Amino acid sequence: VQLQASGGGLVQAGGSLRLSCVASGRTFSTYHMGWFRQAPGKEREFVASISWRGGSTYYADSVKGRFTISRDNAKNTVYLQMNSLKFEDTAVYYCAADPLRRSSGTRYSYASLYDYWGQGTEVTVSS
Repeated sequence: VQLQASGGGLVQAGGSLRLSCVASGRTFSTYHMGWFRQAPGKEREFVASISWRGGSTYYADSVKGRFTISRDNAKNTVYLQMNSLKFEDTAVYYCAADPLRRSSGTRYSYASLYDYWGQGTEVTVSS
């Protein structure tokens, strides 16, 4: 599985960006998918995840109400719509795939349960 993330860039505080992550392979529709981020000098942290059918979504408290994760299985793509961006959202954003669906239930934020990772796309929010 190869993941290609895109959509990052420089945006002013209060602005919006939409990240996309395209996956290779024919079984994308069976994967749980997640977005994580890593700010300079900090550890990687969970941002959002979506179940394989799209029926369940989960968010970090810091982005709840501002970010929306979605997926289009026909396009092998998962999205992260980011609104009301804050300076502290500045980070490299990574999409991740969990083909075995081990991140179900309460384990959606466990990075170790995602087997495949994209290269990251950088988001910079200016204050």
